[in-house]
Amino acid sequence: MFRKIGVFACKLATSVNPWTNVYGLARSLLAIAMVLTLSMNDARVFFRPSSTSMIYPACKESISMFCMVPNDYLYLNIVRWIAVILLLIVASGWKPKITGIIHWWIAYSMNVSALTLDGGEQVNAVLTLLLLPVTLTDSRGWHWQKYDSSEKPIDQIISKRIIALISVFAIRFQIAILYLHSSIAKLFEPTWLDGTAVYYFLSDPMLGLPPFFLRLVNPILTSALVVIPTWGTLILQMLLFGALFAPKNHWRYYLIAALLLHETIAIMLGLVTFSISMSAALILFLVPVEREFEFSQKYIKILIKNIKVNILKKEL
Repeated sequence: MFRKIGVFACKLATSVNPWTNVYGLARSLLAIAMVLTLSMNDARVFFRPSSTSMIYPACKESISMFCMVPNDYLYLNIVRWIAVILLLIVASGWKPKITGIIHWWIAYSMNVSALTLDGGEQVNAVLTLLLLPVTLTDSRGWHWQKYDSSEKPIDQIISKRIIALISVFAIRFQIAILYLHSSIAKLFEPTWLDGTAVYYFLSDPMLGLPPFFLRLVNPILTSALVVIPTWGTLILQMLLFGALFAPKNHWRYYLIAALLLHETIAIMLGLVTFSISMSAALILFLVPVEREFEFSQKYIKILIKNIKVNILKKEL
């Protein structure tokens, strides 16, 4: 049995290249989400006393970067801006083997040390950790580059490919379970079962819709039609779990539906960074990692061409 598993893994690693701009785009989106969060909020928003502890940031048995400076907002803000600069480097795609570790460290630090967080930071921390086997085995200079298969014979890198592909599958499984857990948890809430949950969420005076959007959708929220977005969310989340077992040529339909859901949430509820993080997760989940996006290849070719032209002009 183990021999057959080994043969299957080797065949898969021979035909599927995990180091593409697909996972690169997801990394960039995760980094951009954290850049927006850190750059637009002062350290006082993230690090403050809580009802259970007057000590901040939380540093017990932690290797958080925010625990490496004195407990003072001046220093915490300096670290915050250092993290922003490092995340911009991550988002650029430079040296995944190096920046993958940095990315995870920043995401981990926010998740364990900050008090004011949303699900986006938790998604970031989990995905950057699960992406480490992919980034650490990625020898490219930029995660936008096309991997040069002629650089090393396949038999020399097949073990690295297997490690990276296992990590990619683990990410897909994790995201599928996330949607399954979310849908099952809702089934224990009476408002989700009777179809009125969306009304209560969107009408909440503090966390719900802005007045403009509330007036716009209020006729739906206060009618029997409210069951459509309520039960529709439940059905979509269950379907997204099922996407784990769907053929690859059907993944794009799940991806479009899920992106529409999260971008609607971003626009109407203002959960922008959460939606960006979830978009990154959906790319890792529902875009075959070996199917390169064409846009970055064109951009890189144009960039290289311009650099060569400028060098020639200087030489002349």
